[in-house]
Amino acid sequence: MIDTRYIEAARRQLAEVEAEISRPGAAANPQTYRGRIAEHARLRGICEKADRVDALRAEAAATRELAAEAGSDAELRTMAETDLARIDAALPGAEKDLLVALLPPDPSENRNIIMEIRAGTGGEEAALFAADLFRMYSRYADRRGWRTGVVDCNASDIGGFKEIVFSVEGEQVYRAMRFESGVHRVQRVPATEQQGRIHTSAATVAVLPEADEVDEIEIRPEDIRMDLYRASGAGGQKVNKTESAVRITHLPTGLVVQCQDERSQTRNKDKAMRVLKARLLDAHRESEASKTADARRTQVGSGDRSERIRTYNFPQNRLTDHRINFTLYKLGFIMEGDLDEVVAALQAHDLQERLDRHLPGAASP
Repeated sequence: MIDTRYIEAARRQLAEVEAEISRPGAAANPQTYRGRIAEHARLRGICEKADRVDALRAEAAATRELAAEAGSDAELRTMAETDLARIDAALPGAEKDLLVALLPPDPSENRNIIMEIRAGTGGEEAALFAADLFRMYSRYADRRGWRTGVVDCNASDIGGFKEIVFSVEGEQVYRAMRFESGVHRVQRVPATEQQGRIHTSAATVAVLPEADEVDEIEIRPEDIRMDLYRASGAGGQKVNKTESAVRITHLPTGLVVQCQDERSQTRNKDKAMRVLKARLLDAHRESEASKTADARRTQVGSGDRSERIRTYNFPQNRLTDHRINFTLYKLGFIMEGDLDEVVAALQAHDLQERLDRHLPGAASP
């Protein structure tokens, strides 16, 4: 059973927030007002789901009483048993929805992200795998209706990426992509392999939620150095003859961000500043998490094969996520962007962990 103290607290908080946002002048501070409106919606959702659970439980109790009173009336008893089966089937889902609503909201789940993919162990094959991962995520973003944009890339000699940085924008991007951070291992016969041997390579992925106006990320003009240079091209007429590429160094931290994807120096600077803010926000979040027992996973490893979170085995058409012991034998589809099952499994595992951590004893096993 769900502990009713959680529900009672939510009902009290809902009444308090309703009174607060109804006061004259409540919208004077738009940022604060938006936050309270969002909190009101969250609390109202909890109360509505609690009302649904209460209604189902009351209906179940009344139906059981009706079945007990049916006596020799077989038709009435059958009707009551049918209704009871329907209620018993609906109640667990309603209770799970209520538990999920009771979890503390993640303020970052609706944010856009910056993704960074770097080739690790494996030389040119690792760079080719980094390019395959970028293509996989781009295809997945297309399926979800998200927008992607390359910020910076360092191509290898045979068409891979030693490093690529790109943005992803859309609905609940960070919520879906947050678990992609870590080291990804690939096992396959490389295109450069002459004897058909299977090689193992790795690439690292980092997912950074973008900073927004509610974050206290201040970048003073005197804290950055901006260098301009000519963007590299394919040669001939495609060589950029103006210094449109931008490299920004954040002097206090030593972070360096560069962008040469756009022809406009202004747009390159804007993109580079977005990445810099995301990295500073990530560093701040990591620092804060390290002060508590609930420190988050390290996002970017060394690229060594032993620090893997996931394996892509091409000969067996297999993907395995080692964090949750999850395996699918449809790697070909996954590499074309069909990540829905993988994302859903990771989200379900995370949800159960959050329920266990934040609401211990809230529901019976």
